[in-house]
Amino acid sequence: MPTADTHGAPPRHPHFGRAFFRDVWRLAGPYFTASEDRWRARGLVALILAATAGLVYINLRITTWYNAFYDALQHYDSGHYWGLLGQFALLAFAAIALGVYQTYLSQLLDLRWRRWLTGSFLTRYLSARTYYHLELFRRTQDNPDQRIADDLSAFAQSASTLFTGLFSAASNLIVFIGLLWVLSAKVLLSWGGAEHHVPGLLVWVALFYAAAWTWGASRVANPLIGLNYDQQRLQADFRYALMRLRENSEAVAFYRGEAKERTTFDRRFDRVYDNYARLILRQKRFNWFSAYFNQFAIILPFLVAASAYFARVVQLGFLMQVSSAFGNVQSAFAYLAQSYDSLAQWHAVVDRLRGFVNLIEEVEALQADGPRVRRARADVLQVRNLTLTLPNGATLVDSLSLQVLPGDRLLITGPSGIGKSTLLRALAGLWPFGEGEVALPTGEASLFLPQRPYLPLGSLREALLYPAGDPQTPDARLQTLLTQVGLPALIPRLDALEPWSHVLSLGEQQRLAFARVLLQRPDFLFLDEATSALDEPSERALYARLAEALPKTAIVSVGHRSTLHEFHSRRLQLRPKGEWWSDAESPPENLPPQLALVPPDS
Repeated sequence: MPTADTHGAPPRHPHFGRAFFRDVWRLAGPYFTASEDRWRARGLVALILAATAGLVYINLRITTWYNAFYDALQHYDSGHYWGLLGQFALLAFAAIALGVYQTYLSQLLDLRWRRWLTGSFLTRYLSARTYYHLELFRRTQDNPDQRIADDLSAFAQSASTLFTGLFSAASNLIVFIGLLWVLSAKVLLSWGGAEHHVPGLLVWVALFYAAAWTWGASRVANPLIGLNYDQQRLQADFRYALMRLRENSEAVAFYRGEAKERTTFDRRFDRVYDNYARLILRQKRFNWFSAYFNQFAIILPFLVAASAYFARVVQLGFLMQVSSAFGNVQSAFAYLAQSYDSLAQWHAVVDRLRGFVNLIEEVEALQADGPRVRRARADVLQVRNLTLTLPNGATLVDSLSLQVLPGDRLLITGPSGIGKSTLLRALAGLWPFGEGEVALPTGEASLFLPQRPYLPLGSLREALLYPAGDPQTPDARLQTLLTQVGLPALIPRLDALEPWSHVLSLGEQQRLAFARVLLQRPDFLFLDEATSALDEPSERALYARLAEALPKTAIVSVGHRSTLHEFHSRRLQLRPKGEWWSDAESPPENLPPQLALVPPDS
């Protein structure tokens, strides 16, 4: 069950400091500096910036156009009026074209960036079985699937949008601040019975107004970062609970656990509801604040320049030009305040991805540091001085040495929880806590069957061929295998797309896993209670089929049933405190001829 992401939780007082932007560059930098797509990405960025600069230039031309247009209106100059409308049409067409391509190029960059980010994260998530160790040892990360599926997309999209907006604001500031400074020369202030000129008055008004807006927005909206972070996590937890019910629908139905599940759903949704209620309340306060500043910003330049207009020092066109230029400068100064809600959501996304990356790095360090089981490649299974421990240091297996040759059969027994499955994990390279050496054929030569087989999404054929079956395997071969493992009824559904992990019972899934073994014919086969859901006659028939079809395959089984003894030539019994006992005696007399193998030297 997902838990709070303590590694990725937002800071108590989140802000946009050096550490935050270091995290942003840590996530974004590799795509633009080291990826195979970096030159195309840089080209897209250059085109986006060029389109943005073009829009700023057109905006400047329109601001100048305001002066001439409203002066023509004031003087009833129809000839000039119609000519200016034609100019505006050309400027508007150019602005529309640039705006459309700016949006298109930004979305294209988002798409390519997300593809690269997803591939990069998937590589780290799947390499060295990091996904497995995250679940096993670092359960503080909630919903890693959401980090990859949703947050990477939100990060790329928000980053490009906010960067483009920041560039646009900076360009507008550079272009319009000079114009507004020049326009301020005609603006006079009246006090004490005299007219006074303040150099750059409109610029200073815009600056102080935007500073007040930004400071107020940061105070009002700062809690939105943590609330947005929690909202995503809580919604993912609620969705995870619903998914768990779907995955375990039969078990819940047998238990008649609907009331208990409803209680779980209600509790998790109540958390979603309560956090969202706080979020929209804070959003309402921010909207109130922003709306007041936005509306007052419209009339502020008219208030400042009114005295010059009514004194007939300037005309209507000048007043409208001042309004447009002041709006651009003020918006540029106040960009952060206007975008604070989006910045808060982006901050939450960066926090979640930072936590995910930190946990992946912890797991990678766990795999690389400290005592560990050394692995080697060999034609047989060789275990030398293998000691396995729990993360808390408790010993499961102490100094185990054994050898399993081709065609050998080894049964691992012991009380529940003694460490039998952990020993198989160590043989498979999944368990990092311990020391010693394991030599084993690699790749497709070894196949591990867990108690609950994994059935991938797709057709029954794909489930049979998983993980390394030949896609060109004839249908007749697959049909024969299904018959041999007792699943002839599934033959007509070979290409049916179904959620097979729900359609098939656990016993049927285990039979299907044996069909995989017969198809892929590994040299070494490891079975972790792989027949636990089958009755003893079915179990006996499947083991006999393995012995007949794969006489040279070495089999290592974990099981509790005494009926398994007749199919194994050796036994390894695990005992408390890391002790173990190995039986190297001759196999029982009733062992099938295919299994009557001389045990390897101890």
